[in-house]
Amino acid sequence: MNVAQRLVEILEENGITHIFGIPGEQIMPMYRALSKSSITHILTKHEQAAAHAADAFTRTSDNVGVCMATAGPGALNLVMGVASAYKDNIPMLVLTGDNDLAVRDTRAFQSFNLRDIFSNITYENYSPLNGMEAVYALKAALYGLKNNPKGPIHINLSRDVLQSQEFQDFDLCYLCESDMSSLEAAQKLISKAEKPLFVLGAGAISQAENIKMLAEMYQIPVTTTYNGRGIIPEDDPINLGLVGIRATPRARKAIEQSDCVIALGSIASERTFPDLDEDKFIHVNINRNVLKGKYQIQGDVEEVIMTLEFKKVDWLDDLLKIDNSRIIEGVDDELKPQAAIKRILESFSDNIIVADAGSHTTWTTLLYNARKPNHFLFPAATAPMGYGLPAGIGAAIATGEKIIVINGDGDFQMNLQELATLKENDLDVIVFILNNSEYGIIRQWQEDFYDMDAYQIELENPDFLKLASSYGIDAVQVTELADLEYLLEKDFKGPLIVEVKVDKENIPLPN
Repeated sequence: MNVAQRLVEILEENGITHIFGIPGEQIMPMYRALSKSSITHILTKHEQAAAHAADAFTRTSDNVGVCMATAGPGALNLVMGVASAYKDNIPMLVLTGDNDLAVRDTRAFQSFNLRDIFSNITYENYSPLNGMEAVYALKAALYGLKNNPKGPIHINLSRDVLQSQEFQDFDLCYLCESDMSSLEAAQKLISKAEKPLFVLGAGAISQAENIKMLAEMYQIPVTTTYNGRGIIPEDDPINLGLVGIRATPRARKAIEQSDCVIALGSIASERTFPDLDEDKFIHVNINRNVLKGKYQIQGDVEEVIMTLEFKKVDWLDDLLKIDNSRIIEGVDDELKPQAAIKRILESFSDNIIVADAGSHTTWTTLLYNARKPNHFLFPAATAPMGYGLPAGIGAAIATGEKIIVINGDGDFQMNLQELATLKENDLDVIVFILNNSEYGIIRQWQEDFYDMDAYQIELENPDFLKLASSYGIDAVQVTELADLEYLLEKDFKGPLIVEVKVDKENIPLPN
C-alpha cells in the first residue's frame, strides 16, 4: 500500500462520500486510489467550479465537502473558490498535487509555492515532506473540519510522497481550542442588561433548538447575519430579521437600543456591524482570529450558551410594534427582475435557493423569507461571479433534492461549462437566468458614484436556449410576467434552463 491508497482509506473511514475535481499528472496517484474506492468523484469542467461545489456540499449536508486538483494551473484555478469559502468560514478540504519534492517550489514546469499561495485563504495549510506527515495532515485536517470548523484546510501532496510506501499510521488525540477567560465578565453584562439581543451567524446553526428555547423562555429577541438566516424561521415573532447594512427595521432598531449584543457564531464583519459598540458586544466563536469587542469568548457556541445564565426581559413587545415590512417597488411590474424573483421564490419556498453575485442577489436577499438554515446560498463575503451553477450542483449532490439557481446573464457565463457536469449527473437543478444584457450593478456604480456614462458593461449574450440544447439540456425563454407565472404553475424537473428577459433596473442602495 502506498501513501495515496492510505489517504483514500482515511477519507473513507471518515465518511467522505464525494470529491469534486479534475485529474492531472501530479495528483494522479490519488486518482488511481480513488478509482478503487467507494467515494464518488464528480468531474467538474473547471477547478473553480469544483471549489464552489464543495463549498455548497458542506453547507447543505452534515459532511465535509472536498475538492481536488493537480499542480500548477489546476491548483491555481481553485484559488477563487477556496478564497470565497474562506471568507464565509465554510469548512472544506482542499487537496492539491505537486511536483516531486526535489523540484517543488522551484521554477520547474508547473511548480509554484502552493503552501504560500494558499496560506492566506485557508485556516490550516500543510505541505507534508513524507508519508508520515501526509497521514498526520489528513487526519488532523478531517478532525479539525468536523470538530473545530473554521474554514477550508489545504493539503499539498507531492507526487513522490503519494507514491511512497513508507508511512506510519497512528491515532491522534485533540482538544479543540478555547478561551473562556471573558466568560465571567460577559455574564455580569448579561445579568444587568435590560435589552439583550442575540445575533446568530452560521456557527450557531447546530444550536437552533437551544437558542430558540432560550430566546422564547427569556423573551430575548433574535437577529441573524446573512449566513445565519433561517436558524430561527423569519416568520417567527422572536426573529427580528437580518442585521447589518441590509437590516430589517426591527433589527436596526434593536441594534441601536440594545445594551448587550450577544453574537454567536458570527464573524462580525463591517457589513454586519458597521457601527460596532465594543463595550456592549459579547462575541462567541471557535475562531480566535475573528473575535471582536470587549467580551471575546473563543469556544463552542453550545458550551457557552449552556453555561451562561439569562433573565427574562420585556422589550420584545415594543420591537414587534415596528412595521418590519420592506417597501420594494416594482415587484408587480412587467418584467422587472424583482417581479420575476418574487414569483420564483413564492413557487419554490421550500427549496434550497442558490444565488450568484450581482443585482439579482440583492433582490433575492430582500424578497427571501428564510424558514430553514442553509436554504439560501450565495458567496456573501467575497461575491465572486460564477458561484451559482457549480454551487447548485454541489447542493443537489449533497441533498438529492430540487435546487433552484438564480443567476444573472453575466455571472452565469463565468462557469457555464458546468452545464456539462449538470447534464452528466442528471441533477434536478432549475437555473433561472435573468437576462438584462449588462453588468447592472457596475453600471449603477458608474452612473451614481463616478458621474460617468455606462462603460464596458453591455453584454452580447449567446442564445441561451441553443447553448443549453448543445449540452442536451431543456431550456425555455419567457419575456412576459404572465408567461413566467404560467410556467411556474407547472411541476417540472431539472436539469432545466429558464431564460427570463428582464428590464434594466437599479437595486435599492443600503440605508
